Amino acid sequence: MAETNFIHSIIEKDLENQKYGDKVYTRFPPEPNGYLHIGHAKSICLNFSTAAKYGGKCNLRYDDTNPVKEDVEYVSSIEEDVRWLGFEWTERLWASDYFDKMYEAAVELIKKGKAYVCDLTPEEIREYRGTLKEPGKESPYRNRTVEENLALFEEMKAGKYADGEKVLRAKIDMASPNINMRDPIIYRIAHASHHNTGDKWCIYPMYDFAHPIEDAIEGITHSICTLEFEDHRPLYDWVLREVGWWPQPPQQIEFARLNLTNTVMSKRYLKALVDDGVVDGWDDPRMPTIAGIRRRGYTPEAVRDFCEKIGVSKANSTVDISLLEHCVRDDLKEKVETRNVVFDPIKVVITNYPEGQSELCEVENNPQVPEMGTRQIPFSRELWVDGADFMEVPVKKYFRLFPGNEVRFKGAYFITCNEVVKNEDGSIKELLCTYDPETRSGSGFEGRKVKGTIHFVDAATAVPVKIRQFDYLMLEDENGEKTMNPETMREITCYAEPAVAEAKAGERFQFFRHGYFIAEPKLFSEDNLLFNEIVGLKSSWK
Repeated sequence: MAETNFIHSIIEKDLENQKYGDKVYTRFPPEPNGYLHIGHAKSICLNFSTAAKYGGKCNLRYDDTNPVKEDVEYVSSIEEDVRWLGFEWTERLWASDYFDKMYEAAVELIKKGKAYVCDLTPEEIREYRGTLKEPGKESPYRNRTVEENLALFEEMKAGKYADGEKVLRAKIDMASPNINMRDPIIYRIAHASHHNTGDKWCIYPMYDFAHPIEDAIEGITHSICTLEFEDHRPLYDWVLREVGWWPQPPQQIEFARLNLTNTVMSKRYLKALVDDGVVDGWDDPRMPTIAGIRRRGYTPEAVRDFCEKIGVSKANSTVDISLLEHCVRDDLKEKVETRNVVFDPIKVVITNYPEGQSELCEVENNPQVPEMGTRQIPFSRELWVDGADFMEVPVKKYFRLFPGNEVRFKGAYFITCNEVVKNEDGSIKELLCTYDPETRSGSGFEGRKVKGTIHFVDAATAVPVKIRQFDYLMLEDENGEKTMNPETMREITCYAEPAVAEAKAGERFQFFRHGYFIAEPKLFSEDNLLFNEIVGLKSSWK
C-alpha cells in the first residue's frame, strides 16, 4: 500500500494535527469461525501495510465473543495465512481477555441510565424495532430503575435465566432513522463453554458493543472496517462516548470490501461447501480461501500486488478475477523454470531417425530469464506431442503440425509430418514424420524458416503425471447472478520430461506453452506425481 489512499489521507491529517500524537495503531480482528478468504487478504494487507507505512503497530486480535462458533483449527489457519502473506503482528490478543472490562462498561452504562434489561422475546424485539419508514416503539421494560437493572444484570451473569430469556439493551432512540441505534442488544445469555474463559461467563457481549471497547483498550487509533459497518459507526462512537473512559477514543473508518467475479465470499456459504462435501476441505484448490489459493499455487507476492492494484475505495464494486490471475502470472513468469509436458498426447515416429539411437537437446529453463540456465532433454525416434499441436485439416493461420507441414521441435530439429496412421475406430494412432539432421538447434543452421515451434517429450523416457485443472466454483449469467458450477475440476494424465519426476511437493513450474503448475502440496510424492494448475498462459492462438 505504497500509494496514499483516502484512509492514508485521514491518518496523515491526524498526524499533522497530532490527534493521537505520532501514533498509528491498527488491528486485524477476524472472528475464528472459519478460514479466511481472498477478501480478508485485502483487509490484512491494508491494516498491516498502513501501520508499517507510518512506523506504527498492528495487532492480530481474535474477535471471539461468540462461544458457539469458534474453533482452535480456525485460529491456527488465520495465523498461517497472515504470516504467509508476509506480515507479523505486534501483539496477538483475544477479545475475550476483555470480558471483565466489558462487563464493567455495561454496568457503567446501567448506572448512567443508558442501558436496561429487557424481557421481550427475540421476535418481539424485532417487531418493536420498526422499519426503515416507521419508527420503533419502546419496550415496556425500558424504564426500569437503575437499581432494578443492576440487580437483573447481576442475576443474568450468575446464570439465573435461560438463553434468550433476558438481554441487556442500550437505551438510545427508538425513533432514530438509523435502525442500529434503536436500543440495540449489547449483552445476551449463552450457556456455553468458551475456548478461552471456560465456564466463567454465561453472558456474552454483542459485537457492536465489544468492538469499540476492544479498540479503545488496545489504544487503536484507526479502526479500519469494511463498508457494511458504516451504519454501525454511530453506535461505535456512542459506546465510547457514553462509557466515557477514553479521552481520545479510536475512530472507525470504512472501505469497500472486495467482490470478485465468479467468486463467493461468504464464510457461511464456504462452510456449507465444506460440510456438504462439494469440496475436499477449506484448503481445496478451488476455494477462494487463502489456504485454498496457497495450495492452488498462488504466491503471497501476487496477492499483495493484486491488493495494491485494486486500491482502497469508498464505493462497492466488483473486480474481475482475471486481474488476480494476471498478478499471479506476472509474478511467476520470471521465477519458475519451464518443463515439457504434453497434454492429450499423440505419438510421433521419426521414420528416418536411427532406431535405438537417442540424444540430448538443450533448452532454456526460462526463456525470459537467461540467467536461469539450460537443461538437457532426451530426443529419439518416438516422441509425444500435444494433441492441440496437430490438425489433419488445418484452419487458417494454424502453423503447427499437419500433413505436409514442417515445424521446429523446440531444442531439436525441423520435423515434417508425412502420414497419419489411424486406429480402426478412426482415432489417430501415430504420425509418421521425418526430420532434417542439418537443422539441429544451436548448429547455426540459416536455411529455410518455419512458422511453427512446438515442444515434445521423448516417448522412451516420458513420465506419466496427473494434472488437476480447475474451473470457477461459481458461474455468472448476463445479469451477474451466481450459480453453482457443476464441472469445477478435471484430472487428466499427461506425459512429462524425466526431470518432472524429481519435483518436490509445493514446487512450481511453467509447463511450456500450457501454464503454471504446482506439485500438489499435500498429495505429491514419487508414487503420486500430481500437479495443480495454478493459472493458464494467455494463448496466442485459440
